[in-house]
Amino acid sequence: MTIITKTAGGIQVVKPTVSSHIRDYWARVRGGDLGTLPAVLGLLALVLIFGTARSETFLSALNFANLFNQGAQIVFIAMGLVFVLLLGEIDLSAGFASGVCGAVMTIALTTHGLPWTVAIPVAMLTGVVIGVVLGTLVAKLGIPSFVVTLAAFLGFQGVLLTLLEGGKNISINDGFVKSLNNGTLSVTWSWIVAVVGVGGFAVAQLLRWRGRISRGLIADPLGIVVARIVGLAALAFAATYVLTLERAVNVVITSLKGTPIVVPIIAVFLVLWTFVLGRTSYGRHVYAVGGNTEAARRAGIPVDRIRISVFAIASFMASIGGILAVSKVSSVDPNTGGSNILLYSVGAAVIGGTSLFGGRGKIIYAVIGGAVIAVIENGMTLMGLNSGVKFIFTGLVLLAAASVDALARRRAAATGT
Repeated sequence: MTIITKTAGGIQVVKPTVSSHIRDYWARVRGGDLGTLPAVLGLLALVLIFGTARSETFLSALNFANLFNQGAQIVFIAMGLVFVLLLGEIDLSAGFASGVCGAVMTIALTTHGLPWTVAIPVAMLTGVVIGVVLGTLVAKLGIPSFVVTLAAFLGFQGVLLTLLEGGKNISINDGFVKSLNNGTLSVTWSWIVAVVGVGGFAVAQLLRWRGRISRGLIADPLGIVVARIVGLAALAFAATYVLTLERAVNVVITSLKGTPIVVPIIAVFLVLWTFVLGRTSYGRHVYAVGGNTEAARRAGIPVDRIRISVFAIASFMASIGGILAVSKVSSVDPNTGGSNILLYSVGAAVIGGTSLFGGRGKIIYAVIGGAVIAVIENGMTLMGLNSGVKFIFTGLVLLAAASVDALARRRAAATGT
């Protein structure tokens, strides 16, 4: 909260304090701007429940590391879906699009004998092309995204079956690709990545704070900035400590310790897309189009290009999800990207706090929502619950998240925030 007072010399701006910042945050929450609060509280509750019920397995270092590998595909697809959802659109084809891209990479590696340096970019390019085609149909022809992507959802299943010659399983032997979602960093590199990541975040936060102060702009209190840095450092270093513990079942045969390689990959894309949405004109245009399309058009924003671009980003991120899915099991089959992958990915974005109505969401929401989905799936499996119970519980969590979003928007409209 910033206090503005009039003086004889003009307007005096009183800098916000830590207490006023906290009061301001609480006022936004009461006004309907909940952000990731429900998802974070839900995640903590789930960890507490499963940790109490299966403490010897759920809270183990081995299971903690497995959560990252198991949830990677969903997290990456959900990151891309955030862009689409910000415009109030939907992409129902993202799951099987990831499977098609994974199959393209696998065929390039095996059938054509191409190196991973070619196969992976080809798969990513395939994702971009898919997104551009879908976005063009939505933006230029005016076909609802639900219809376009539903048709693509059905069509990509056929494409995947055709690429796999009727449904055969194709295995990969490329060590680099297999390591992406199975390998781990060394203990030394795990700590280096953690320290560099926290240090980079600290520098970015302090430079931003100093820059706003030097330009006479309103900035968060220094205490809040320091608290963010300390909080991230505590979380990152605690996670790194656990991940660098020995977690091999039989240490005589092999040793297994270190941060999974997929963790820094997630972190890189989290930073990249957070910067794009929060610090670039393109990101501001995405929020503007999602908030009010007609107003954005009148302001000179190229609405059609924005629409096409978000579908391209979504399919690009789906391609990375497909690559990691293939890496996880070292093969591709007709079910890659199918089953409940799409539903879980949409659920991750929404559960994390992204609005289904457009205009509100961040990339971190997809990561937190993906963590919730991974914990639910993992915890219920460890408790021996069947698939029916898992689907029912996950569906209820998604319904609760959508309900919170709807109620929050109603509250925001009523309070004028």
